[in-house]
Amino acid sequence: MQPMPKQKLPFVNRHVNRHGKVYWFFRARHGERIRLHGDYGSPEWREAYDAALAGQTAAKPPKVRASRGTLRWLVEHWQRSSDWAQTSMATRRQRENILLHVLLRSGDRAVEEITDDAIRAGREKRKDTPAAANNFLKTMRALFRWAREEKLVDADPAKDVRFIKVKTEGFAPWTMDDITAYRARWSLGTRERLALEILINTGLRRSDLVRVGRQHVRDQVINIRAGKNGVELYIPILPRLSEAIAAGPIGEMSFLASQYGRPMTKESFGNVFRGWCRAAGIKDKSAHGIRKLAATILANSGGSEQELQALFGWTTNTMSAVYTREANRKRQSLQAAFKLLQEMERNEDETQRRLPTPSGKLPTPFVKR
Repeated sequence: MQPMPKQKLPFVNRHVNRHGKVYWFFRARHGERIRLHGDYGSPEWREAYDAALAGQTAAKPPKVRASRGTLRWLVEHWQRSSDWAQTSMATRRQRENILLHVLLRSGDRAVEEITDDAIRAGREKRKDTPAAANNFLKTMRALFRWAREEKLVDADPAKDVRFIKVKTEGFAPWTMDDITAYRARWSLGTRERLALEILINTGLRRSDLVRVGRQHVRDQVINIRAGKNGVELYIPILPRLSEAIAAGPIGEMSFLASQYGRPMTKESFGNVFRGWCRAAGIKDKSAHGIRKLAATILANSGGSEQELQALFGWTTNTMSAVYTREANRKRQSLQAAFKLLQEMERNEDETQRRLPTPSGKLPTPFVKR
């Protein structure tokens, strides 16, 4: 992995993918994001940086014009549609990455050639990473469902292709012991501690955590629209979070900022947060596991499905029911065990009364007349 430079040049962003590979990008303010190829500081890299700084895109490949009726043509139409625009930014980025690889391999194929066998082959190509295989299939289903509705294709080749079953319980939830250990390692007044307090006291997703800031607060209530599904959230600032925000450090546009004071992406936050967790002795757990802990605490405290949906931004009871069902099962199990104990004690008392006394005689209520 390329080491982080001591002094990073302006407008340069560093991205580390899940395999640990480092990528560099140039982006001035709200302009285009430009990939800087090569190792940081190398002649090739510096040439690309200088060109980007001058408003150019060094060695930018010419745009390929898609032929009508090809897969590339279909994708370009989809990306200009309202169906594409109404999805969340996170979903669009994920789909763009998937489609980039699909089009490199099959962009010039006629749409009619994309059969269910072709979709299934694409899924099987990714079978070693089931989540990636299923995300590919979700993207293909969304593309051809839209194309079928727009009458751009006669059939949907993806709708009957099955997802790969993933045997996992998802992100490992944190425990309160983990929270205590993290707080012991990272004191108030650090970015590390601020990140934890935002997560545990709001239950926000990573994509919303990196955006939330002063502009979202009024009368000590955070009001932010969830980036994933557009749900409007209202989250009171609890005492521990208020204390952490006051201690800082916070950024201009977001509470949590990079070491250079700029907002972070959810991907870069995820990478640095894992490092902060390891330093606190917490391994193999992520930011999403804190969201699961917050939901569990609320459910165990008697929170209803509607309350969980409102706080965590779920649009259906699919997720909220998971937590309330588990909390109810726990309460019902304890109640059942208490009833069992009472019944066992009653039976033992009755049995004791039936036993003969030391003199060999039955207790008075059981003497035959």
